[in-house]
Amino acid sequence: MAKSKRNVVTHGLSGLIGDLLVFRQRAGKTIVANRPKPSVKPPTTAMLKVRGMFRKAVIYATNIIQDLTRKAEYEKAAKNGQSAFNVAFADYLKGPEIEEDLSFANYTGQTGQKLVASIIDNFRVASVNFSIRDAGGDLIESGEAEQSEDGLDWVYTTTVDNPSFAGGVVIVKAYDQPGNETLVQVMV
Repeated sequence: MAKSKRNVVTHGLSGLIGDLLVFRQRAGKTIVANRPKPSVKPPTTAMLKVRGMFRKAVIYATNIIQDLTRKAEYEKAAKNGQSAFNVAFADYLKGPEIEEDLSFANYTGQTGQKLVASIIDNFRVASVNFSIRDAGGDLIESGEAEQSEDGLDWVYTTTVDNPSFAGGVVIVKAYDQPGNETLVQVMV
């Protein structure tokens, strides 16, 4: 294999040249290769699922950049080299994350208790819903949480006395702008 160092002609070059060559950048090196050929294998179910998700992400991002107000929000979140379209596309593909070690050990079933969950998203968490169910699965209460001043925590204040809370479950559902849902259930 031939190597060329400090070549001013190919330095930083990327893309297709004619029908023959492709230039790529990998780890600061310029790689020249034959043009890749389309696969003749039929796509797998997983591949089709990913293609469908990407298609929906493109539609979502395209709609975002057509609405000037929403586009401005995504532009504000864009980092160097990113567009509003890029940020919206990524936002569609990734849902909110709820802290892994979520615990409601302080919950005693009384009205007015504050249940707190740390939730982040690559763009913005749109809303968070808390539900409390008893050991039999019956709904005790449900409602929207409010975002704390730190912007990380979401706080739900209980509104119903629940004397038989032991063995029950607190369900936290977080939603982002595109409507992705993340759900965590915590035994109490």
